[in-house]
Amino acid sequence: MTTPSTEQTAFAAATDGDDADEPVSGGNGRAPNGSAGDAGLSADSEPEVVEGSPPEPRSEGPLSWRLTGVIKTIRPHQWVKNVFVLAPVVFAKEIFDPLLLMRAVGAFGVFCLLAGAVYTINDLADVEADREHPVKRFRPIAAGRVPVPAARWLAVGLVTLALAGAAYGPPQFLAVALAYFLMNLAYSFKLKHVAYVDVSIISAGFVLRVMGGGYGTRIQVSVYLLVCTALLALFLGFGKWRHELALAKAGFGKTRAALESYTQRGIDTALIVTAIATIVTYFIYTLDPRTRAFFHSDWLFVSTGFVVLGVLRFLHLVRARPKAESPTQEMLKDGPFVGIVLGWVILVMWMVYNLRPG
Repeated sequence: MTTPSTEQTAFAAATDGDDADEPVSGGNGRAPNGSAGDAGLSADSEPEVVEGSPPEPRSEGPLSWRLTGVIKTIRPHQWVKNVFVLAPVVFAKEIFDPLLLMRAVGAFGVFCLLAGAVYTINDLADVEADREHPVKRFRPIAAGRVPVPAARWLAVGLVTLALAGAAYGPPQFLAVALAYFLMNLAYSFKLKHVAYVDVSIISAGFVLRVMGGGYGTRIQVSVYLLVCTALLALFLGFGKWRHELALAKAGFGKTRAALESYTQRGIDTALIVTAIATIVTYFIYTLDPRTRAFFHSDWLFVSTGFVVLGVLRFLHLVRARPKAESPTQEMLKDGPFVGIVLGWVILVMWMVYNLRPG
């Protein structure tokens, strides 16, 4: 019996398909990134590897097994990216205001429901292609764990709940939520196949989250916050694209159409440009007189050090671990990167909420 190589095992562990907010996720229905939870071989469904042929996905099981398939389909573990909805409340120094916090949590919930719907729709759109893919065929819909009719009703239900919830907020919030959903639909069916437009849509998804958080809580969002969000999302997106391109060149699965229009040199250039732009924009924001006056601190610029370290660590993950999971998944498991993020959060929260002039 043959044993998969280390490279094959690493590729088989590639992470989730996602909506157009890809940087903190696996792959938007694109090879070579499948899902550790959706596409991988979990303990309750691990098939036997037969010599000369890949394992087959399991398609029959009890109701509880199908329900967990539904949960895997909507990717709740990927909703962490929706914390961007909370950014306006945090940077407005209102995180301890119960009413505003409740509104922010409600906005967060709306985007989680919409994200779950987009994941489901994306898997439905790619179901036939996923069934031919060595990794993605283990996704619940492609494997038959979640029947296609049930998945359609799931998507309809999630969208209905999300938009109904958004309607309770200001009209601008409903408009942003609807724009987010429609943009993701366009991405899933068309725009993900267009080079550079695909990563731009990803970035726009994060910007819409921040805007949604602002409208949902009736807090005016800083232009700096929107620009930093867009640049950071572009940086992470290009990092993931470089990883996919390296896997494709190594022969680990088919590449998506848009990736064929990218070159490693072009992506490396985009990575450097967006990295520098992100750091410089954040640094300028911390030194802006309005920022210093609002936060009553002249020392917020110190937090730029953590931003620099985070950017450098992510670049290391992109370049030094080509056979690991997607770098946007790897960073969430990487001790140094998590430590850098926590350090930034602690420092910024301390300065924003505790530093006051004597």
